[in-house]
Amino acid sequence: MTYLPLLLFLALYAYAALALGLPSAVGLAYLLASVACFALYARDKAAARRGDRRTPERDLLLLGLAGGWPGALLAQRWLRHKTVKLPFRHLFWLTVGVNLAGFCALARTLA
Repeated sequence: MTYLPLLLFLALYAYAALALGLPSAVGLAYLLASVACFALYARDKAAARRGDRRTPERDLLLLGLAGGWPGALLAQRWLRHKTVKLPFRHLFWLTVGVNLAGFCALARTLA
């Protein structure tokens, strides 16, 4: 179940790319945002361990909303970061839903 949202998104993206002609730049944007989001989560986790200044949750959520949520989800699972605080988790999944709605709207528009 951990990777189910990612697998469903990959299937949705593949459909949009193959059947609707979604530009590959959209996939590249998701990939770059995901790598950046994963790195930001890793940096925040390291700062938490050292007791240093943390990355604001708002920044993590906004980057996820901008398409980095797949990287954020992997970081949450692999780094065990931001998995306990329920208000953050709820906002995270809300941003994923909003992002996916935007993705579907974009795919329909470009079709």
